[in-house]
Amino acid sequence: MSGNITFTMIKPNAVSKGFMGQIITKIAEGGFTIKALKFTRLSKEQAEMFYAVHKDRPFFDALTDFMSSGPIYAAILEKENAVEAYRNYIGATNPEEAAEGSIRKLYGTNIQANAVHGSDSDENAIIEGNFFFSELEKF
Repeated sequence: MSGNITFTMIKPNAVSKGFMGQIITKIAEGGFTIKALKFTRLSKEQAEMFYAVHKDRPFFDALTDFMSSGPIYAAILEKENAVEAYRNYIGATNPEEAAEGSIRKLYGTNIQANAVHGSDSDENAIIEGNFFFSELEKF
């Protein structure tokens, strides 16, 4: 059974370009309820912890450098079948391949600076949400 929460981050590139408001509005227009929202900045060590699953991948250092390069917004979103619904809504990882009107197509720059992160499973939504929000179980 699919869960009703997912986790997202508005990435440093989208924050630095001032797209936070448009992205949050687009999330709401997609029928997602924002249950928690935090403005923060990841240290390099925190980015390495968050993306530890990718530590052996060739892009790990560039990814963690990028994700610690500026402030981000972390959020818990709620909607029926939230993980799948959100991943479909934000578009393909590569903004060039993302559907017209999707968040990544509208606000992403490239495959790494693709504007937003979206959890890839219900389990990871909980893990990732707990990384930023200590009382996720209340949602």
